[in-house]
Amino acid sequence: MNHALTQLQPYPFEKLRALLGTVKPAADKRAIALSIGEPKHESPAFVAKALADNLDKLAVYPSTLGLPALRQAIGQWCEHRFGVPSGWLDADRHILPVNGTREALFAFTQAVVNRADDGLVVSPNPFYQIYEGAALLAGATPHYLPCLESNGFNPDFDAVPAEVWQRCQILFLCSPGNPTGALVPMDTLKKLIALADEHDFVIAADECYSELYFDEDAPPPGLLSACAELGRNDFARCVVFHSLSKRSNLPGLRSGFVAGDASIIKPFLLYRTYHGCAMPVQTQLASVAAWQDEAHVRANRDQYRAKYDAVLEILQPVLDVQRPDGSFYLWAKVPGCDADFTRDLFEAEHVTVVPGSYLSREVDGVNPGAGRVRMALVAPLAECIEAAERIRAFLSR
Repeated sequence: MNHALTQLQPYPFEKLRALLGTVKPAADKRAIALSIGEPKHESPAFVAKALADNLDKLAVYPSTLGLPALRQAIGQWCEHRFGVPSGWLDADRHILPVNGTREALFAFTQAVVNRADDGLVVSPNPFYQIYEGAALLAGATPHYLPCLESNGFNPDFDAVPAEVWQRCQILFLCSPGNPTGALVPMDTLKKLIALADEHDFVIAADECYSELYFDEDAPPPGLLSACAELGRNDFARCVVFHSLSKRSNLPGLRSGFVAGDASIIKPFLLYRTYHGCAMPVQTQLASVAAWQDEAHVRANRDQYRAKYDAVLEILQPVLDVQRPDGSFYLWAKVPGCDADFTRDLFEAEHVTVVPGSYLSREVDGVNPGAGRVRMALVAPLAECIEAAERIRAFLSR
C-alpha cells in the first residue's frame, strides 16, 4: 500500500461521528443538521429536464476534454462574471470540465506537484480537507497559514517567509472561504500573482462558493478578475476551480470546471485522459443549461440572505457570530471547548454543528479553529430558525 495513506487524518465528519456516537439526544426534538455543507434548496427543474432529455447519450463514451458547447458556455460565463475580456479564454486551451471541484482539486495536485523536489503545498488554516490529503498523496508537505479574526479570517501573506514561497509548488486559496466565509481582496490576489511569478508556484483558487454573496451590485472578485485587471491574458500560474454544486444546488450532478493557464491545463488534460474521469455527455448538456442561466442563482442568494437575516437576529444577542462576506456558513465563537459545545448542544437540543478544531490543524501549539464551530445554513428557513432558537435556549441555560 502507498505509505502516504498512513499520513491521512480522519475526515472531520468521521471525527464528528465518533464524538457524538454514544450521545443520546433529546428524544422529543427532531434532528436538525447544520453540519454538512450540502445544499438543500431545490435543484433547477430546467437542468433536470435537460438531463432527462439526453439520457440517450448514456450509449456514448464522453471525451475528457468535454463538449465544445460546454466549454464555450463556461467561457462566456467567466467573461460575464469576472470581467474577462472577450476572446481571452480560449475554450479549446484554457477550460476543462471536471466532475466537481473536490475530484479536480485532488487530481490537479497529483498532476502539478513535482515529487523530485522538497515541495510545499500551502493552504489556509482552517481549510477544505482535500488540500491536505491531496498534498500528502502527491508526495508534498502541507504548510498551513492561520486564518485569524485579527486579519479578517484571511492568511497574513506578508508574514510568510521567503523560503516558504521558494519551496511552494501550489498555493491553495478559497474565496469565499470554507469555513470562515472570508473573501480574498483584489489587491491581495494581485500581490499573490506577483509572488507566484517571483517564486514560480501555481495559484489554485477554489471558488466554489463564489456565487453565494450578499450585494448584487458587488459580486466578489476572483483570480480571473485579478488577471483581467493586470492585463494577464495568458493567466500564467493561475488556475480557478468552479462548481454547480453550491451555485445551482446541484451537488449530485458532479459538474464543475477548471480554467486558466493553458500551459498547465494541457498537461492536466493529459493526466485526466489516464485518470478516467470524463464527464457523461448528458451531464455536460445539463451543465450547459445551468451555466447559461442566472435567474435561479439570484433566487438562491435570496434564500440564503433570508436565512442569515433570521438566524443572526436570534443568535447575535447571545453568541459571538458575524455575517460572513460570502458562502453559507457561520463561523461562531463559542464558550469553552468547541468539541464539548458540539457534543452538549447535540445532547440537549439535537442540533449538529462541526467543531472548528476538526477543520484546522494545530501549528506551533495553536489551532485557529479552536473555540469556534461551523454552522451550515443549508436546511430550510424554518429549520434554520428553529435550530437558532434551540442554540439560544441552550446558551441561556
